[in-house]
Amino acid sequence: MAKPRVVKRQVDSCPVKGTAKVVKVGDAVLMRASDPGKPPYVAKIERMEADTKNNVKVHVRWYYRPEESLRGRRPFHGAKELFLSDHYDIQSADTIEGKCVVHTFKNYIKLETVGAEDYFCRFEYQAISGGFIPDRVAVYCMCEMPYNPDDVMVQCEACKDWFHPMCMRLSIEQVENMETFYCPDCGPQLQDKKSKSSLKRNGVEDVKEESKQGEPKQEERKRRKR
Repeated sequence: MAKPRVVKRQVDSCPVKGTAKVVKVGDAVLMRASDPGKPPYVAKIERMEADTKNNVKVHVRWYYRPEESLRGRRPFHGAKELFLSDHYDIQSADTIEGKCVVHTFKNYIKLETVGAEDYFCRFEYQAISGGFIPDRVAVYCMCEMPYNPDDVMVQCEACKDWFHPMCMRLSIEQVENMETFYCPDCGPQLQDKKSKSSLKRNGVEDVKEESKQGEPKQEERKRRKR
């Protein structure tokens, strides 16, 4: 005897089991991991289907954490960073634990506070090959690493590039107390220019400087927010 055909219908939303929360198509969600000791998986809901008994299946696109990728976690990866993969799957809606927000990288670094459910994504990830899109990003500092939003960085007032205090052999406290910061490349050049300029000015320029009222305007130090 032939099995009856299971009729499925598309739905736009479903409740999170055991809560009053509702998730919709397009939401980023936390899904229960098979290993209780691991953090929940993160996925984007692409589609939902319900059968006649209202059992809901969700079609998802997985986000990978850096440590789940073939290359593993690297120093420039943020603690809340995810990769949007090309790995699609179908799961029971009962495994959804709740919603989260996956921000663009640009929006994430503008957040004043980062909550437990805030994540960011700046790469797409090819699960089989281990490749990334884009495969190149801007690098900063002498270490030539991409920006990690968890790290404090200080901007050179001359070249406008960003640097890690540690790479400059500076502490966070030292950077906080600086009025201006010049990187190792720009600092000596500026000092050399000042020396040559003072030799050319002679006494006439000195008189002009003494006749000015007040102090020269100081440049404001810029710093990357955490």
